[in-house]
Amino acid sequence: MPRGAEAVEAAIRAANERGEAAFIPFIEGADPDPGLTEDLLWTLAEAGAEVIELGFPFSDPLADGPTIQEAAQRALRHRPTIPFFLEMISRMRRAGFEVPVVMMGYLNPFFRLGLRRFAKEARKAGLDGAIIPDLPLEEAGEWLREAKSRKLAAVMLAAPTTPPERLEKIAQASSGFLYYVSITGITGERDRLPDDLALKLDLARELSSVPVAVGFGISKPSQVKNLAPFADAIVVGSAIVKLISRLADDPKRMLREVGDFVRSLKEATVRS
Repeated sequence: MPRGAEAVEAAIRAANERGEAAFIPFIEGADPDPGLTEDLLWTLAEAGAEVIELGFPFSDPLADGPTIQEAAQRALRHRPTIPFFLEMISRMRRAGFEVPVVMMGYLNPFFRLGLRRFAKEARKAGLDGAIIPDLPLEEAGEWLREAKSRKLAAVMLAAPTTPPERLEKIAQASSGFLYYVSITGITGERDRLPDDLALKLDLARELSSVPVAVGFGISKPSQVKNLAPFADAIVVGSAIVKLISRLADDPKRMLREVGDFVRSLKEATVRS
């Protein structure tokens, strides 16, 4: 099976061909502890995730709301490292784990490790790419070159306020998928999503040659169902992270309930 950007895009396209939006859950690595992260990844895969976002904890996650900020603080107590997660992914690949995984993290840890070293070791480990939300297009040249040289997904972000001309440039730079942020502001559950989101997603998909995933604020099967016809993939993070936090003291129950919740979200991706 291919890895990298090709695997990410293929997994999303395969779901679309079945008449579904792909489902991309997010979890924060090492929350509640590093040992459970591997179990959670297997649980997400078994529940139907097409691609998984694995968060690398950072002390100042500017794009994230309180739920993921708190998860990052819990995770940082374990002093996780990028090499630790890459070794975990490598071990899982050897054990037959096939679902594409992209690491979502802020620039500083990748920069400290070295973007070239990260790309080389990520490819070797079987990580499929990365999302670096605080890396704007104008400063992303080095990362885009390194990702391309290793055939990794370099997922760029666009927002509702992004003008069409810039949106097209971001889409052209993205590989794997384009991450369309559904709301202005930070991550977190929302009762209501913008009324014009479907129109904005239509434009993004028209301008993008890679799949368009929508995330931020999506937390309920009903929201997933409403968005499924308008997006190639749907990302849910905070609602899953909140469930993990609530059940951290009961790992068996946590894995069971996370699996059940993700299955309910995945079932809602079927386009009627």
